[in-house]
Amino acid sequence: MTQRPFRFAILGAIALLLAACGTSTNTPTKSEVPPGNGKGFYKVGNPYQINGTWYYPAEDWNYNETGVASWYGEQFHGKYTANGEIFDLNEVTAAHRTLPMPSVVRVTNLDNGRSILVRVNDRGPYARSRIIDLSRHAAQLLGYEGQGTAKVRVQIMVPETIQVASLAGRRGTDPSDTAAAASPPPQAAPLTKVAAEALPPPPSTVAVANQTVLPATAPVAASVQPGEAVAEPKLPQSIRQVPVKPTNLFVQAGSFADVDRAVRLKTALDKFGPANVTSVKVNGMTMYRVRVGPMPSVDQADALLEQVINTSPEAKIVVN
Repeated sequence: MTQRPFRFAILGAIALLLAACGTSTNTPTKSEVPPGNGKGFYKVGNPYQINGTWYYPAEDWNYNETGVASWYGEQFHGKYTANGEIFDLNEVTAAHRTLPMPSVVRVTNLDNGRSILVRVNDRGPYARSRIIDLSRHAAQLLGYEGQGTAKVRVQIMVPETIQVASLAGRRGTDPSDTAAAASPPPQAAPLTKVAAEALPPPPSTVAVANQTVLPATAPVAASVQPGEAVAEPKLPQSIRQVPVKPTNLFVQAGSFADVDRAVRLKTALDKFGPANVTSVKVNGMTMYRVRVGPMPSVDQADALLEQVINTSPEAKIVVN
């Protein structure tokens, strides 16, 4: 009689062992599950360094940048993203180095005019020459999966970002994220009012006649309480088509309020190719940008960037 419970215990242990053998290697142990339990949480993130370059995550409601996009897929499918979600290469998501997670951005392929909304839920890309890393499906929608890269514009979508950040904030924040603690997610933001506000298109974007654009996801009711189960809003996967204009690739070595500093840097960069200084108004302030180029291809821009960063560590690839 005393041996039967022991025999059942042995059989149960064997069954558990066999079950464990069939578990995917992408499935973490319970101790490895991040705070969001796979559903994700709100995260800004602390400053971090990659290959000698410092990145400073922050809320940036004016984010609007051009550069080169890449994509990632099978190698990371089923693994956790930087904010505790599970990466799915068939979803429309992206990795960005500094934007809060989650955020919503509009990514426009400047080569073919395709433009979609994308949810940022991961950190990367860690190649200096790229500004955003899209999921495979997002790259497919934008039409550059086969070639691997595309010249893009990335713009923050304010109402949509407030909405997804608020939902993620209800699930919690990363306890190690001191930046999120100092600037908590906008859980109390007036979502209904903001989501109804119309944002003007960027100067470089022109609407196409007879185009159908799906409205933004409906705002979350203010009555939702922290801890309640809230369905994650799905971004519309409609492709907006905008006119394609001629673009050029440059390596931007720096941007300065002092024109003398810009001229000195230009002189140091003349050995790499045609460098120039141009002025631009940023928030009412005149800034002087130092650029080398244009470059005829992404590969050549990549090679030039590797040379320029030795003189100017802040150098990056931009599209104009």
